Amino acid sequence: MTEPGAVATTGRAGAGSEREEAMRLIRGFLADRRGTPAAGVDVVPLSGDASTRRYFRLRESERTTVLALYPEPFVAEGFTFLSVHRLLDDFGLAVPEILGEDGPRGILLLEDLGDLTLQEVLRSASAAHREELYRQAVKGLVVLQREAARSPKNAACFQIAFDLEKLNWELHYFLKHFLEGFRKRDLSVEDRALLAEHFHRLAEEIASWPRVLCHRDFHSRNLMLHRGSLFWIDFQDARMGPASYDLASLLRDSYVDLEEGFVAERAEEFRQMAAPEEPRDTFRRRFELMSVQRNLKALGTFGFMATVRGNPVYLPYMAGTLAHARRNLSRHPELQGLWRVLARHLEEIA
Repeated sequence: MTEPGAVATTGRAGAGSEREEAMRLIRGFLADRRGTPAAGVDVVPLSGDASTRRYFRLRESERTTVLALYPEPFVAEGFTFLSVHRLLDDFGLAVPEILGEDGPRGILLLEDLGDLTLQEVLRSASAAHREELYRQAVKGLVVLQREAARSPKNAACFQIAFDLEKLNWELHYFLKHFLEGFRKRDLSVEDRALLAEHFHRLAEEIASWPRVLCHRDFHSRNLMLHRGSLFWIDFQDARMGPASYDLASLLRDSYVDLEEGFVAERAEEFRQMAAPEEPRDTFRRRFELMSVQRNLKALGTFGFMATVRGNPVYLPYMAGTLAHARRNLSRHPELQGLWRVLARHLEEIA
């Protein structure tokens, strides 16, 4: 399972001893769990990404599991990963089984889903298999929204939302970490004011739409093909947001290039299942405006990882994400002002 888990400080030790501290915690967890020293267990680090969590594959005899090491200790009651996991499991969605937990050490032991992300599967999938996988993913979103609407709203994920403040913050994150931080663009006072105005307008409209429960990062790297089903991972940041939020993440994915016709078909299938009463033009417009916000935020993350974390892993995905943003910016008259300002500083947008 290659769930995101960037190599970052654990919060318990300095950078020079991160590896040693991680292994000390893992050995202690295994010894307590087995009642004997953790000999005979191979611990293999998994690939990193944008998170402060770290992941390890544990190999013991013929069995493998995945250990998630969080940067700080946690209390199981109210821990967001566990509370969202319970919800998704209750909704009948495929999530990895939790095999053990150790809050004081910041450890969760999870079912090993293997290494096949949707992104990886699509590299060699036939057209028919690709369509089947995306239909499964879209149906999963419909289930999430339908079951969450029926569910008691006790979990913390129902109390936080993509509101005006959060959406606007994410757009300014793009300004800070991609436009200025990564691309080193020196914006005039006028352009900075115009961007702030356009960001506010876009965020204000999106925040006004009805809200449903969102995975929050529903893309091809957070869907794992295991036993013929797409399992969901990296869902701990779930919160309330627009019905098109996760759909935009899936179909305007930075990591996968999908044909426009394919995107339109999957989006319409979602509308027919989740919101058949919503006019097609209204739904399509909201999907495309949501995609602009999502893609700009993704570019902010990519810029942050490159400039602040020194991690170049996202560089190959910037061009495709910029192309997504340009495509949707150009389609809507109310976004023309934002498009013009960005085009002055990003040739890919022009």
